[in-house]
Amino acid sequence: MRLITILLPTLMLAACSQPTPPANEAAAPSTSPPATTPTAAEDAPQAGLSPDVVEPGSAPTPDTAPPVAGTDSAAAPADASSGTEGGARERITKLLGDAAPYESVFNQLQRGVAAGDRAAVAGLMRYPVRVTIGGKDQNLADAAAFQRDYDKIVTPTLARLIAGQKFDTLFVNGQGVMLGQGEVWINGTCLDKECTKTDVKVNNIGQ
Repeated sequence: MRLITILLPTLMLAACSQPTPPANEAAAPSTSPPATTPTAAEDAPQAGLSPDVVEPGSAPTPDTAPPVAGTDSAAAPADASSGTEGGARERITKLLGDAAPYESVFNQLQRGVAAGDRAAVAGLMRYPVRVTIGGKDQNLADAAAFQRDYDKIVTPTLARLIAGQKFDTLFVNGQGVMLGQGEVWINGTCLDKECTKTDVKVNNIGQ
């Protein structure tokens, strides 16, 4: 009993000195940073941009440039000589002048040879005319000499060559127009200083 009397005051003193525990641990402040709520200004898209906007440089570009009007190859004009078989008229005009006198002499030569008209063929020559007789070249001074040797000059082979020649396939250069492989040459000589007029004749014939 005496021991209890001694210890009772000590136990009561100890009980009064204990610290008071927190009322609720959940009420203690958190050490985590507070969550933030986005404002309306942060959620809104930037001014002038739509949600589907394409950034500059990302838009697709066409593989090829649009066609340019007037460059279609199908519409390009054809060559001037494409409408003829050989383009002799165009070449004569370019190199020798008017093609009409050359065509006229060519046609008269074909008709005269086909008809065997010695006088008509002799009238197409420019004298002295160079002819081939028996494989040898010689010059004939006038129409009488030409008619005399006509059969030796215009052989059956040469007559067939002249008959089969087409005007548009004639060979043309700065010296004149040529039938066959050079058996007949037709050229023109100037009749005035400016060469506005020409005399077109046969200046070489034979085989």
